[in-house]
Amino acid sequence: MQPAPRHGLAALSPAWFGMVMATGIVSIAAWQHGLVLLAQALFTLNAGVYALLWLLYLLRLLRHPSEVARDLADHMASPGFFTAVAASGVLGSEVLLLAGAERIAVLLWVVAVVLWLLLTYGILAALIVRPAKPSLERGIHGGWLLVVVATQSIAVLSALLAARGGDHRLPLDFLALAMWLCGGMLYIWIATLVLYRCIYFPVAPADLTPPYWIGMGAMAISTLAGALLGLNATEAPFLQPLLPFINGFTLFYWAAGTWWIPLLVVLTLWRHAWRRFPLRYDPLYWSAVFPLGMYAASTFEMAHAMDLPFLAHVPTVFLVAALLAWAAAFAGVVRRLAGRLLDRNPVRS
Repeated sequence: MQPAPRHGLAALSPAWFGMVMATGIVSIAAWQHGLVLLAQALFTLNAGVYALLWLLYLLRLLRHPSEVARDLADHMASPGFFTAVAASGVLGSEVLLLAGAERIAVLLWVVAVVLWLLLTYGILAALIVRPAKPSLERGIHGGWLLVVVATQSIAVLSALLAARGGDHRLPLDFLALAMWLCGGMLYIWIATLVLYRCIYFPVAPADLTPPYWIGMGAMAISTLAGALLGLNATEAPFLQPLLPFINGFTLFYWAAGTWWIPLLVVLTLWRHAWRRFPLRYDPLYWSAVFPLGMYAASTFEMAHAMDLPFLAHVPTVFLVAALLAWAAAFAGVVRRLAGRLLDRNPVRS
């Protein structure tokens, strides 16, 4: 028996925090390029969206707890909850870099860490003990790599907070290193399953949803975390002997993320140009905007940390692509909201 269709708050996708992830990293990439006014405008919008989404999700939890529980125990929907972790981490980094508000950044760091612990072990435990499970073909998709992005967002924010100095510098750097390594471990596990599913099972245009771009985004944010750890090594004695390892793996992550890009472009063209899959707004499209912005920001930071001036033009190209993708996704949000308002207030003849 099929479950009844869901509407309103009950149907709110767990992945909506992807908009905060995408807007935040595009804002940071714009700030890196000296586009301060644009970065600040996106930052202001992002803070408002983050607060609004928390209000909506808390209302959904209060009014539709069974729907939230259903999504948490669903292999297809549950990875979307990790956007809340990554959004908190990215917004915390944005607050620190653009506003210098360290206390608010620490608060967002706490939110990200607590959510990461609850979701990582809560969702995994729920899926492990669930009696009825889907096949690999129906249970794994690119969105599962949001687990990696969430983990690395904590590594990035921890490294940025450590760079501010203070008594907690070394513990924060140690946590950043541990989360960075943990994220790499999770990527190997999950990406292997995702690629196996794509190669050995039939793939329809509807299956290649935008979260598959997270394969690149997960590597890009891992690059950013590694670059920040490399910069912090001068003030953290335990990081200094690990610096060749950190730089080597940072470059490895960047190369792996770069490898994904042509394949993702080809698959996107196959989906929409060749197979004519309709291009209409879905909150999942923010999962394609985020990797573009993250690739721009991480390449910029890596080029600075490892003195690679020949990569200087790459972040600019991807920032332009990220801004165009962000504008398209935001236009989709506006059209959807406008459509719903018109449906509720029909013009009377």
